Amino acid sequence: MNDDIPIGWLFAILGVLILLSAFFSSSETGMMSINRYRLSHLARQKDKAAQRVSRLLSRPDRLIGVILIGNNFVNNFAASIATIIAMHLVGETLGPAVATITLTIVVLIFAEVTPKTMAALYPERIAFPASTILGPLLKLFYPLVWLVNAISNGILALFGMRPDQSGETQLTREELRTVVHEAGSMIPRRHQAMLLSILDLENVTVDDIMIPRQEVVGIDLEHGMDSIIEQLKHSQHTRIPVYKGDINNIVGILHLRGGIHLLSHEHPTKAMLMQESREPYFIPESTPLHTQLLNFQNEKRRIGVVVDEYGDVQGIVTLEDILEEIVGEFTTDMTHHDDEIQPQPDGSVLIDGMVTIREMNKQLGWELSTKGPKTLNGLLLEYLESIPDGNICIELNGRYLETLEVKENLIKKIRLMPSAQQPKRLPED
Repeated sequence: MNDDIPIGWLFAILGVLILLSAFFSSSETGMMSINRYRLSHLARQKDKAAQRVSRLLSRPDRLIGVILIGNNFVNNFAASIATIIAMHLVGETLGPAVATITLTIVVLIFAEVTPKTMAALYPERIAFPASTILGPLLKLFYPLVWLVNAISNGILALFGMRPDQSGETQLTREELRTVVHEAGSMIPRRHQAMLLSILDLENVTVDDIMIPRQEVVGIDLEHGMDSIIEQLKHSQHTRIPVYKGDINNIVGILHLRGGIHLLSHEHPTKAMLMQESREPYFIPESTPLHTQLLNFQNEKRRIGVVVDEYGDVQGIVTLEDILEEIVGEFTTDMTHHDDEIQPQPDGSVLIDGMVTIREMNKQLGWELSTKGPKTLNGLLLEYLESIPDGNICIELNGRYLETLEVKENLIKKIRLMPSAQQPKRLPED
């Protein structure tokens, strides 16, 4: 029984077969584990190995077919050789059982777990060299691969699957956020924050970041010219809305350059002021920030007037406001000398009533809903359903809020302090 083949040769053949099995196993894991986006990048950079792997992965059914055909052939051949060796060593009775047990352990360790683990850890190191062998093997065994794939693809078709359309790999918005989060040191933390902010632009509208109409500083044409000139001399804004009597009647936007040109005249007039002003640019309050960013670019504008569905002015938004949503604050609003959220030595926090819910969420780490009122004042008034006559305490997000100043139908100042008690809660997400 195969006495013509020395036992040493049989062991050598078995060793080669186990190595080949390890090659096919590691190739399968390496090909399937490789980073498709890095692979696409390398392929666009004309990397030959990446291009070979990309071609193979364009039809994963064929790639898996040639790998499994090779692996099954090698493993079955190895089982036959192992049985022959065992029958030589322990006899024909126990030989097959000993061969099965021994070969299973050897293949599991040396041809499956170890090579597949290595390939999962270093997929490029395995997939790139393996592609030089798998490509020719695919051509060599193409008829057999085609037959196997035809049968398996027919079965997959019963479940509505088409392997020839599996090459498309697109990231969803949330998946892209996860990629950015997990980039680690590859993307600086500051850049990660900017990328995530860009992804969030679609979920934020202009009324979330606008300067509310109560805080808009503009020029009223019904004021005297001396008052207007004095306002221009002390203006801290580059662009100023111009209106007649009421902020809802904005008739132009004056650039400070135009204001300086106006002041250079010996006898400036309101007609000259209007001549220096540009026609106002109106924006619906529900416009997403990513859309408005493009609109500013297309219209060659840097400031817009936000209006509601009835055409009433709600506030103004600038290009800088949108850019600050991406890169963070880089300008200083000289009209506010005090911060809107001010931590105090005793652990409490003084909060301006007009601070936006989004800003509170950012600075205090809260998760209050931004779908309703935009400011803390609006949130409190909505909950109370009335304007408080004096100081009151309300629990919000596990802390007490104490109103300190109520003026002009607005809650102007609030004190926040920790509290272990749980009174009425405000609506949250």
